[in-house]
Amino acid sequence: MMKFIFMMMFMVPMGFFGWFWFIHYIMFILMFVFIFSFQYTGVEMLGSEMGIDLLSYMLILLSFWICSLMFTSMESVYTYKMMINLFTLIMMILTISLILTFSFLNLFLFYLFFEVSLIPIFILVVGWGYQPERMQAGFYLLIYTLMASLPMMISLFYLYKSYNSLMIFNFFQINEVLIYLMINMVFFIKIPMFFVHLWLPKAHVEAPVAGSMILAGIMLKLGGYGLFRFMISFMSLGLKINSIFLSICMVGGFYVSLICIRQSDMKSLIAYSSVSHMSLVLGGVLTLNFWGGVGGLVMMIAHGLCSSGLFCLANISYERVGSRSLYLNKGLINIIPSLSLIWFLLISCNMAAPPSFNLVGEIMLINSLIGYSSLNMIFLMLISFFSAVYSLFLYSFSQHGNVVDLYSLKMCNVREFYLLFMHWLPLNLMILGGDMFFCWV
Repeated sequence: MMKFIFMMMFMVPMGFFGWFWFIHYIMFILMFVFIFSFQYTGVEMLGSEMGIDLLSYMLILLSFWICSLMFTSMESVYTYKMMINLFTLIMMILTISLILTFSFLNLFLFYLFFEVSLIPIFILVVGWGYQPERMQAGFYLLIYTLMASLPMMISLFYLYKSYNSLMIFNFFQINEVLIYLMINMVFFIKIPMFFVHLWLPKAHVEAPVAGSMILAGIMLKLGGYGLFRFMISFMSLGLKINSIFLSICMVGGFYVSLICIRQSDMKSLIAYSSVSHMSLVLGGVLTLNFWGGVGGLVMMIAHGLCSSGLFCLANISYERVGSRSLYLNKGLINIIPSLSLIWFLLISCNMAAPPSFNLVGEIMLINSLIGYSSLNMIFLMLISFFSAVYSLFLYSFSQHGNVVDLYSLKMCNVREFYLLFMHWLPLNLMILGGDMFFCWV
């Protein structure tokens, strides 16, 4: 693992020389080397403070994949020379910080890089965003997370004083509700849970396409990863109070699904659908059972690819029409029919149609949540139904109807088809290796 991190660090200075595509290719090569370098089962120790199991392995792999595709998506930075060297540098720092976050077993170092990864995202949103409101969106993103992360840092110091260790696998059971809230609140905000989700749609709408990809693909998964790691220590306490947060997830997922149907901005709709899907993941983690653990990981990987692909599609339409509004993006099937096929494939994945990996995750999470309480069935039915409703709403409104008068429109190029295909392909092929995900719980 260290050789990958050192190689990434040596690639950072290349950003100053404008080797944009070279770094993109090297990251893809590194990712494929990483795939074949590690075992899929057990925990592989990488040193005194570092180690990866299947959860870390899959999320590091997802980080490599999404960060590589982010270079492909931001061709406008390269074409119009929009501070390309700074963009490349920030991308490399972001990738390294995410890999280290998922690799560290020491909870303080995990917390440190968890916070460090926020800075490049903030710079991406504020620096390369579209509207003047990007400043407000960036501060929403920053303040929401930082407000909850200070109590977490204090509680980590308290745990070190109590147990003389901050290693993940050395914890005893913690039965203090205050510590539970202080540690987990930052992950509830990051995933995000309903009531503390308002930063996400704002950040997505104002961020450039690369910012939206990393927010949907990786940053939301940091919350799920943290909860997976800490819930082991709150097992006995969680059995008593997790039902409160689980209720918020179920009701919130339903409310957000209704909010999706009222959206006119494509990016905003996809962002709210992320909140709805991640509420299922959060519910699965909080049930503390086997199906919830496996389903949560599967859904995180599937959502990371699917949601990132949809944001790329929304950006491709935005670059051509000049607006993300569903009232102006109409009848696109008449103009770019090949893109309509990819819209259909990715939206089908978003509503968990077979053979997408989302279907596997949803089946596992539905098993987990109904096993926890049969009352969850009501909200699961509503969430699943309205998930199909807003997905079909997005497809039908954008692809059908009368074409708005467009004076010029360029066709899609090979780079854009490659970008979308590299989101869709793993999303549908991973279902063939789904049994691998049972190894880590």
